[in-house]
Amino acid sequence: MALGDHKAESETQENGHANGELSPTNFSVPPRERPMIHRATDAPLCERCRDLELTFFDPDCPGCQLLLQDMNLSVSQIFAIIRQWVPQVQRRIDILGEEVLRRGAHVNDRDGLTDMTLLQYACKAGATGIGSVEAASRLAELLISKGAEVRIRSRWTNMAALHYAAYFDVAVLISMLLKASGGRDVDNLCREYDNGTPLHIATTNLCFEAARCLLQHGADPTIKDGAGRTPLECIPDTSGLDATSETAIIATKMRILLKDAEPLTSQKNAPQYDMPSYETVSGKVLLSSRGLKLGERVIIGGVKMGTLRFCGTTEFASGVWAGIELDEPEGKNDGSIGGIYYFKCAPKHGIFAPLSKITKSNSPATTPRGSRPSTPQRRRLSAPKMDFSHVTARVETGLRKRSSSMTSEPGELEVGDRVIVAGQRTGVIRFSGKTDFAPGWWYGVELDKPRGKNDGSVSGVRYFSCEPMKGVFAPPSRVTR
Repeated sequence: MALGDHKAESETQENGHANGELSPTNFSVPPRERPMIHRATDAPLCERCRDLELTFFDPDCPGCQLLLQDMNLSVSQIFAIIRQWVPQVQRRIDILGEEVLRRGAHVNDRDGLTDMTLLQYACKAGATGIGSVEAASRLAELLISKGAEVRIRSRWTNMAALHYAAYFDVAVLISMLLKASGGRDVDNLCREYDNGTPLHIATTNLCFEAARCLLQHGADPTIKDGAGRTPLECIPDTSGLDATSETAIIATKMRILLKDAEPLTSQKNAPQYDMPSYETVSGKVLLSSRGLKLGERVIIGGVKMGTLRFCGTTEFASGVWAGIELDEPEGKNDGSIGGIYYFKCAPKHGIFAPLSKITKSNSPATTPRGSRPSTPQRRRLSAPKMDFSHVTARVETGLRKRSSSMTSEPGELEVGDRVIVAGQRTGVIRFSGKTDFAPGWWYGVELDKPRGKNDGSVSGVRYFSCEPMKGVFAPPSRVTR
């Protein structure tokens, strides 16, 4: 059918596009039952764009809009348009994707040049600066609702939709894809990236939001890629950059994020250049890297509300700790531990927690009168010096577990129990107790599959026996029934 045969329809479209908006066509062809690969071709250009020697299809051009409204425009040609990496095209990915489907394409059809599906293109189009997260999300949601297969990989890049979403830092689509797959592919390896996981891809490219989203969905930060690197070790070295540059700040935030996520056994072997000692960094800098500051409202462990009063190193445990003044008397202290004040508040209103347990809250403050932050100072009363050499990883922070089905504490689980480690790896507890490699209580788990780190021994000390790579140790907070 020629363009001239659509005079009335063209006039309608011209009126509809007077403001430069692109709208979907009003025809639809029943979809094919089986997917196919569409041959590679060039993107169309209207006469006006050719006369102007433009090199890309412009959805804002009335002439290009008419081309898109022509039902004779092939799926191959629309794929060619989608391939064009320009904002004008990528920000209209939802409408372009709909046009492919209106022409009878199967939801899993592929572009013959890139071997990519519409879902993979949608993940790419969510890139900040070039694409539109909103448009990409609309198309992805439509495709998934129509049965799009989220695990399809491009034969050329070996990347699935999740890998593209991680590469282009599109956290919204990562959540959407993992929900569709039930989270089963959160650690799927990609040959193009040294057999790394989506988390490796995110850290390599400093995609902070993608990395955080993947960890929230259970990504394993201890998996090593084909080069023997964990995601933490893939973060680019920014030591030669200005510490205030955007790249250096993101890299610092990423290291903090991954350092908090990795178990202690992995942290001990991490390279020094990628894991600076955060005890030498001021609490203010660490808070700033997390978008927090003293005096702000926070949520602790997803349960308790309070006001952030302190952030820094302490004498009761290693590392950096946050001191929070709770709204309700559900804490453990008055801002002091072992005779040292880190901040001041009413009795039973103070608790201390790792930074990883704290998130910002938008709730208004209900701070009791008379409370105020303070620098650590000794109480004037005479108190005996306390020995903290015995303090383990389970320093009391005043936090109660939310549910026995979510996290475990020493004594809740027993040797022989079936468990899930870090939300995804299943196995059987073979050891429960204290170890020589790290303080605190640890569970030794024999995994069902060889996705562990050892055979039940660490640093020459055997805690249980199992096949190589089936043994893993985890603290109670990472083990669930």
